[in-house]
Amino acid sequence: MKTLVIVSHPYPDRSNAIKSLENIVQGLPGVTVRNLESLYGDDMTQFDVAAEQAAYEGVERVIFMFPIHWFNLTPMLKAYLNAVWSYGWAFGPEGIALKNKEMLVITTAGATQFTYSKDGLINSTIDEVLTPMKSSALYVGMTYAEPIAFYEAMAPSVEKLNKFKQVIHERLAD
Repeated sequence: MKTLVIVSHPYPDRSNAIKSLENIVQGLPGVTVRNLESLYGDDMTQFDVAAEQAAYEGVERVIFMFPIHWFNLTPMLKAYLNAVWSYGWAFGPEGIALKNKEMLVITTAGATQFTYSKDGLINSTIDEVLTPMKSSALYVGMTYAEPIAFYEAMAPSVEKLNKFKQVIHERLAD
């Protein structure tokens, strides 16, 4: 399945897990990776909208890979969606560019899985935290796949990274 991966991390120099996950998918056949901070630095106003929209052409699956940042998307990813997923391209009268593509979110969280539970500190699951992504996907006619979340990802061990790698390979083999 031809796949576009959009990667964002607000602190790329301190990224361990997202950088490792990006490296895992980068070598897979049929996968194109666009790292927003590598392309645009920290400037959230200079997206090459035409190039970003063109990256979606011919893909069947779009993966958004980012750490949960204050229980939300990264600021760069939010700015990207605001600029690139425009009316008339992604939705609206002629907006069919994303229709029938699959959206998969691969995310990391520094906290434990229990923190992201009804009984945990935030009384919310990771699925609830990712509701804006699900809503966005459904609004533009995409299918929303069950997200993949890696917890306690601030300084993952080699063993934990190998488990991440296995999960990614199994899911993307679909």
